[in-house]
Amino acid sequence: MVLIMEYDGTNYHGFQLQASQPTVQGEVEAALLKLTGGKVRVLAASRTDTGVHAQEQVVSLRTTSALPERAFIGGLNHYLPDDIAVSAAFRVSDTVNVRRNAVSREYHYLILNRTARSPIRHRFAHHVPGRLDVAAMNEACQHLIGEHDFASFATALESRIKSTVRRVQQAEVTKNGDLITFRIIAGSFLPHQVRNTVGALLRVGLGKMTADEFRSILEARTPGMAGPTAPAHGLCLMQVNYPHSWEELCN
Repeated sequence: MVLIMEYDGTNYHGFQLQASQPTVQGEVEAALLKLTGGKVRVLAASRTDTGVHAQEQVVSLRTTSALPERAFIGGLNHYLPDDIAVSAAFRVSDTVNVRRNAVSREYHYLILNRTARSPIRHRFAHHVPGRLDVAAMNEACQHLIGEHDFASFATALESRIKSTVRRVQQAEVTKNGDLITFRIIAGSFLPHQVRNTVGALLRVGLGKMTADEFRSILEARTPGMAGPTAPAHGLCLMQVNYPHSWEELCN
């Protein structure tokens, strides 16, 4: 079964299960236990970090429960806390792997660019009071598009990472009033890659670095060169893309 989920990551130490910290996975598995009466392990298409949000996270699970899809939606939303919700459920073949079968992931980073902070937006947008040059940030974004070695945009390289080469399909910065959005789509990302990219783009936008210097950081292929790491609360997983719709894959 596949679940499409939305969550506010403020109160969680990321999606992935941790023994002594609240996580989205922990809440989902606890709700599944109450709903189905059995222990169920779930797998997410993208492992969001501490404080990161999701609009359309994709989660898979195996269950022997005969409950219909609508019962999983209503039942899980009954047991889940208010900051996590299931928006859709699909019964698919056990051969479907939500992580490996994904063709791309889209993240948005939201920046509130004005002098005053916002009590309404502070959980979901990073406040930057200095005026940002969106055109300069977009010029830097052009260097991200295509296949590159993004080692400089990783905070640290984990042993499980076999390659730091990634293909970025789209990267752009848009402005709507006092809200600036960095949008990036790629097959996959290195740990903290998006937030380190935002940190470097903010330096460009504030006039502290040129687009050419941004490119030099990329070409250096040295972990930790980009940044500083932008705060987690501005980042949101918008969607995970697949070759086929879930409706087409339903049993």
